[in-house]
Amino acid sequence: MKIKDRLALYFTLISTLILLCVLFAIYFTFLKFMQAEFFSRLTDRTMVTAKLYLEADEISSDSLSRVREQYLEKLNGEVIRIYNDKNDATFIGDDQQYWNIETIEKVRHAKKLQFREGLRQVVGIYYKDNQGDFVILASAIDQSTINRVEKLWKIMVVTFLTIFIGLLLSVRWIAKRILLPLNEFIEQVKLIKSNNLHFRVSEGTNKDEVQLLAQNFNNLMEHLEQSFILQKTFVANASHELRTPITRMIIGAEISLSQERSKEDYQRALHSVLEDAEKLENIISSLLNLAQTDLEYGETNWVKLRIDEMIWSIQEEWTKKPGNYPLLVEVKDLPMEEELLTVNCNPTLLQIALDNIISNAFKFSDQLPVKCILEINETGIHIFIVDQGVGMEPRQLDHIFKPFYSSSSKTAHAGNGMGLYMAYKIVTLYKGNITVKSQKGKGTIFEISFPKF
Repeated sequence: MKIKDRLALYFTLISTLILLCVLFAIYFTFLKFMQAEFFSRLTDRTMVTAKLYLEADEISSDSLSRVREQYLEKLNGEVIRIYNDKNDATFIGDDQQYWNIETIEKVRHAKKLQFREGLRQVVGIYYKDNQGDFVILASAIDQSTINRVEKLWKIMVVTFLTIFIGLLLSVRWIAKRILLPLNEFIEQVKLIKSNNLHFRVSEGTNKDEVQLLAQNFNNLMEHLEQSFILQKTFVANASHELRTPITRMIIGAEISLSQERSKEDYQRALHSVLEDAEKLENIISSLLNLAQTDLEYGETNWVKLRIDEMIWSIQEEWTKKPGNYPLLVEVKDLPMEEELLTVNCNPTLLQIALDNIISNAFKFSDQLPVKCILEINETGIHIFIVDQGVGMEPRQLDHIFKPFYSSSSKTAHAGNGMGLYMAYKIVTLYKGNITVKSQKGKGTIFEISFPKF
């Protein structure tokens, strides 16, 4: 059963259940009210009977006539009996007992009693008079109430069925309208294939669960697209990058073995093989790091990290590395509130990203000092990595974050083209952004920014 049908059915059942309760409350309230009113009329009949038959000797004939004209409108199936202290019927010219002695004694003991006998309503009173103690019982069938209740029951059934059908149809229409964005979402999801993972479903403008579902689905598609891009990139580029050093190693070995050579020639050949092997190792290490990044892409092991502490730690690590790596750290306007300094991230991955950018800066500036500037302002956290390297052409800036792209023109600057790609991937994972400013011959500035946490 579809959601809209379930919603319509559940809402209709709940509404009709409430409606049934209301209708039954009205029905029984009306019934009790009419019964109480008829009991009151029967009570009046017993009192009139007492006046007419027991006290008629104490009032004038004119008064007796007025009482009879005023009160003695015969009720449907009316039966009235007056019983003396011996529980015998008397006065009204009908000595049929009608009610048994047990009922008469109950009335005598209770003084006043109301009860039902099938369709009949009965009222009994105990009446003291100068002629003795009497029990007066009156009963009748409230046919008018029975007819009204039957009509009310029919009206209630028709009303219930009408409201039930109306509710079912209207609620189904409302559910269809409410779930229309969900149906559109389903239709858009059907359009997604392996060749268009860049497609994103419409998130709509309503601040509801469907919008949240669409947002989360788009986030999932972004992750899947990244994974597929990684696979395509690996298939398209990694094989070529791995084949190049292996081919050079094979060709170098074949040339060296093609004829007898001097010791120095063999040493040069082995050095060339060693260089290619080291390059191959670097490429494989980068691919493994990238694979680790993708494995942790959807992980939830994020923590709140103070970015200033990480930068000081990175400076200390670069200082301890063999060689000359002068990393200068400058902190501007450090706030007192700790939350303004925190980034929600995986510390290991974020350090890999920063290390890759710093390593790139040292490489292209030939180990000249690199400056790392931390600035906190109202827009968030900003990290500037400034080098004194060769800089880049504007056309190169659009490609530096692509996998296996290298802008080096010198052998000393050669790399595998994975460092900046990994850095960009990690920073964007943590809702950050990387921008680059560079001028040929005047160095490069990388800006890593994170919005307020």
